[in-house]
Amino acid sequence: MTSDTLTLSRLHFFGHHGVLPEETARGQEFEVTVRLELPLAEAGRTDDLTHTVDYRAVQAAVRGIMEGPPRRLVEALAEAVAAELLRLFPSVQAVEVEVVKLKPPVDFRSAGLSVRVRRERST
Repeated sequence: MTSDTLTLSRLHFFGHHGVLPEETARGQEFEVTVRLELPLAEAGRTDDLTHTVDYRAVQAAVRGIMEGPPRRLVEALAEAVAAELLRLFPSVQAVEVEVVKLKPPVDFRSAGLSVRVRRERST
């Protein structure tokens, strides 16, 4: 396993996810950070995009999940993002995904709710 990582930090999306009907009706802001573990030495040596992943394509894949069909749980969003990134980018050996619901509908003060998962490619 490589120790090289490519990180996209605090990507912002508007989605219609949640358990409560008002969450799916009105939608809300989410923040996503992804850390991709993949070998980056060749990209560093050659300065060639074909030896890494294009972070625009990573963002588009995350957007497809986050702005796509509603899911009830933040855990389901994180799992879906991780699975999609491993599916789309064969050079990625592992991925860590953090999804933050910035304003969960709770009756206490909070800076948000987050779920973080790490998934590795099956060998």
